[in-house]
Amino acid sequence: MVDIVLVSHSLKLVEGLKELVAEMASDVNIYAVGGTKEGEIGTDYDQILATFENVGEDGAIVLFDLGSSYMASQMALEALPESVQNKIAIVDAPLVECSIEAAVLAGVGNTIAEIVNHLAKYKLGKIPN
Repeated sequence: MVDIVLVSHSLKLVEGLKELVAEMASDVNIYAVGGTKEGEIGTDYDQILATFENVGEDGAIVLFDLGSSYMASQMALEALPESVQNKIAIVDAPLVECSIEAAVLAGVGNTIAEIVNHLAKYKLGKIPN
């Protein structure tokens, strides 16, 4: 089953979102990565990389809040072997609504490609072309 990774500048934000998403898709692995090592607002490349290294064999969908969360996620993804990179998709979509949709879709057996395709209609333009 595809995992869901939630990346934010705020650990409180993604922990709360993880709780909400788990109510809708309790069988899906959901990872919340937010804040700095010191517990402050920000993003932490090392935490994101460690999370990416632990996703399941079916891979993961990554949703993020702001631009630097995307940049840190992209850098972490690029640090992984290509075989792992191919199993992780960072998606340009609203964090809250699409986290729930992605988890529900993962829970009923959709692949990463199917989930990415479904979420494409919500594109916000947060990822530079």
